[in-house]
Amino acid sequence: MEVKEAIERAKANDQIAFNFLLDTFWNSVYGFQLKRTENENDAEDITIQTFSKAFDKIHTYDEKFEFKTWLITISKNIHIDLLRKRKSSVAHTSNSDEDDDFHAIIDESPSPEDKLITEQNLAKLLRDIKKLKPHYQEVINLRYFQELSYKDISQQLDEPMNNVKVKLLRAKKLLAEIIKKK
Repeated sequence: MEVKEAIERAKANDQIAFNFLLDTFWNSVYGFQLKRTENENDAEDITIQTFSKAFDKIHTYDEKFEFKTWLITISKNIHIDLLRKRKSSVAHTSNSDEDDDFHAIIDESPSPEDKLITEQNLAKLLRDIKKLKPHYQEVINLRYFQELSYKDISQQLDEPMNNVKVKLLRAKKLLAEIIKKK
């Protein structure tokens, strides 16, 4: 499949075309953001948001421009918005008197669900899932173990549904790579 064909098919809501575009341009957008943010997590989050927004607005894409350029522009704007939001958030929190906040410590001991999965010979899969970054673990857990709908996951994570879909797609691809390595 070529990029032009994939774009046309994506405009018709073809999931395979979306996957092709994600695979084709992920490294370009991620690399661009990694240079800008110098932070893997921020770069990944912005890249996910970029594809989510691009796929949501694919019908507005103008073919006079390169698709990669369009994606990079979206990515750049998301990063600028994030910086503005952080700047206003820092100004807001520095004025508050909430110094008594505490941070929850994550309990990584096996839950009853983990023990049940182990008993059902799914321990290997669970170990592979735990190799993923926490936000990918969470979205896989919500979708496949808690069996929540995209809408419910979107509400629980307080993220747009397209972000959830892209994040889940990326999590499945990374998990498949981990499994293939073995």
